[in-house]
Amino acid sequence: MAEAKKIIASISISGEITLNLHSLNNEGGEGNQIITRQVTIVDKEGEIHTVNAISGDMFKHIHAVHLAQIAKEQQLPLSKYAEALNPNRISGEELGSYSKNSIAKANGTAADVIDAMIDICTVCDTHGILITDKIGENKNSSNTPRKSTVEFGWTVGIPNKTNTESYLHTKLVTNAGSTETTGSNEGQNIFHRPANHGVYAFVCSIDVYRIGFNDISRKYPDGVDRAARYKALLQSLLSSFINPKGAMTSTQKPHITDFKGVVAISSKLTPAPTISAINDGYQAEITKIANSLNKIESDMIELKKFDGLGNLAEIIADLMTYEPYKIS
Repeated sequence: MAEAKKIIASISISGEITLNLHSLNNEGGEGNQIITRQVTIVDKEGEIHTVNAISGDMFKHIHAVHLAQIAKEQQLPLSKYAEALNPNRISGEELGSYSKNSIAKANGTAADVIDAMIDICTVCDTHGILITDKIGENKNSSNTPRKSTVEFGWTVGIPNKTNTESYLHTKLVTNAGSTETTGSNEGQNIFHRPANHGVYAFVCSIDVYRIGFNDISRKYPDGVDRAARYKALLQSLLSSFINPKGAMTSTQKPHITDFKGVVAISSKLTPAPTISAINDGYQAEITKIANSLNKIESDMIELKKFDGLGNLAEIIADLMTYEPYKIS
């Protein structure tokens, strides 16, 4: 008799990732100086720190690009915009031509729009989108939101464990000393680039039960391969750590020297617990929360600790054998 598959409703990752010589996220520039993105945080002792940071938008973008490519490779449905890596994800024209329900008719509803979005596009389903335009004659379609199933927090430097250096960058130009140029992009360019290093607190979560779920109608549209989308979501998450395609990676690809933490898995609608590694006791705190939740309902929360990216890859590969939770 075949063993029943484990059920998974949500996942969270709380960890410490060590990045060297990267410039994945920047504030912009002042003169010829590129400015590193920094944020201000408060630790558990109430002390204020200004630290290097990588926005959740950056990691979400990295993940969405990997997901679109994997979905195309695995022949999962994609909108034309998502397939072209257009950040708008889906067009009103493509939604308007959807023929399986009354999305563009006057009696159409916002729930019809969400059903169509889920059916048409894996990236729209899992990463969310806001439809701002009216679809055909459907007056209820304007400002229809699809909330993301994947959430990334800021990846923030742990106090006293990050720093930034700046180095001079020049362009190799023949006769650089000459003042004669024929275009605005010619001649010598001299500017300063940041190179960041340190240990960063990373948090993310995935609401697996919401893959393919219409939050308005509270139903799962027929014909959506939720298991395939779940596996693609996890595979693209691992790809985001293996190959983070952020800013300036053409010449400053990050040296990832360590990644350790905890993967929390919930088999029920109780969220998988997350505690930031800004707190140096985060792993013990997550364990306490998991133990308390498991007293409420046995085996509801499962924890898998990892020490290195290879170990995390093994955990993610194992999670692909789980079955996505379905609200009945």
